[in-house]
This record gives sequence, structure tokens and C-alpha cells, in this order.
Amino acid sequence: MSKIVSGLAARSDAVANVYYRKRYAILFYLLLLTLVVSPLRATLHLRSNFTDLLLAATLLIAVLPVRAASVRWTLWILIGIALAGRFLVSPLNPTISSFNLVIWTLVGLLAASNALRFALRAISVDSAHIYAALSAYLLAGISFGIFYWALEHSWPGSLLYAGAVVENFSEADGIYFSFVTLATLGYGDFVPKSDLARGLAMIEAVAGQLYLAVMVARLVSLYVAGAAAKRNIDPQA
Repeated sequence: MSKIVSGLAARSDAVANVYYRKRYAILFYLLLLTLVVSPLRATLHLRSNFTDLLLAATLLIAVLPVRAASVRWTLWILIGIALAGRFLVSPLNPTISSFNLVIWTLVGLLAASNALRFALRAISVDSAHIYAALSAYLLAGISFGIFYWALEHSWPGSLLYAGAVVENFSEADGIYFSFVTLATLGYGDFVPKSDLARGLAMIEAVAGQLYLAVMVARLVSLYVAGAAAKRNIDPQA
């Protein structure tokens, strides 16, 4: 019996070690899956339950790398409360629904800041830090998209489509507008109308440009420093 328990413990430790090494790669691909599923659900006119569950799972995994156990558990509890509110209370109270979406936004942005901090603390370029940098960017875009969704549900007319109020503004619309803003593409189909929506769009656009400039400069400098260190160790390399 003791051998079985020790074997299970060893396997669980091995799985935990594999996850720890691949945590940001797993998060990155799950975020990509979320980006694919959201517009497909809206196109096929399916219920949003699966998307909500996928977003919740993404946030749960995004919070896992947070080192402080108390902070990590607090964020998990907030995600659980928001998810329960989405399924149990949201159909009856739109205000509670928007509040739950705001909670998801805050948790996502905190997880993005944690991934960004991990990427910026790197002393050499490796896949884990690259995945962390990419995950932080995608998390920020999705989190802002959820907030735009909550904003339009709370104050209809905050975002206009072709000059008119959007009917049935979905999470796919919010995420789409968020990434168009984050990447400063400026298609012009969705336009922020209210002061709050304009302020958020301006902050996101500026943050997106600064993020790309700072992160690319950081990764390039680390790569150059690593290459120089290798040449010093092995002049013939």
C-alpha cells in the first residue's frame, strides 16, 4: 500500500513539474482556443455557457502561476463567485451579470500583469518567457473585451456599430473590438461613443503600443546579451 501511495505521489510531483515548466505554453494555447471558440459560438448562435466555462477555465489556469497562495486562492474564489453568478443570477438580474463580468476583467488583468512580470524578470530568452509575454498580451485583450461587453450591457450605446446602437452585443463583439483597439487597427466598424468607452479604448491602444515596443526591445536585448555571453565562453562559436 505504501508503495502505491509513494508511486502516486511521485507521479503527481512529475505532473506538477511538467505543468510548472509548460504553464505559460498551456495558458497561451488555451487563450488561442478561447479566441477561436468565441466567434464560432456567436456565428452558430449557440448558448454562451460553453464560452463562459472556457473563459473561467482560462482564468483559473492564468491565476495558477501567482506565487502568493493567499492571493491565488482569493482570485480563484472571485472566479467561482463570478461563474456562479453568471449561471444562477445573471438571467434574472443584468446588473449582477455586468458586475460578474467586471470581476472576470479584473482577475484577467491581474493574471496578465503576473505573466508580464515573469517575462520582464527574465535574464535570458527561453520559450517560457516568450509564452508568458504572448499570454499577457492575449489576456489583456480578452479582459478588456469582457469589460467592453459588460459596459455595453450596463449602458447601451457606449459602443456604436455603423453609427447605430448595437443590438445583442456579444462577448465576441467585445473581444473583437478590444483586439482591434489593442493592435490599433482602427477598422471603424465599432466606435466608442461614451466618455468611459473612449477613455478605455485610448488607454488600451496606448498600452498595446507601449507593450509591443518595450517587450520587443527587452527580448532583443536579452537575446543579444545571451549571444555575447556565448561568444565570450566559446570564441569559436
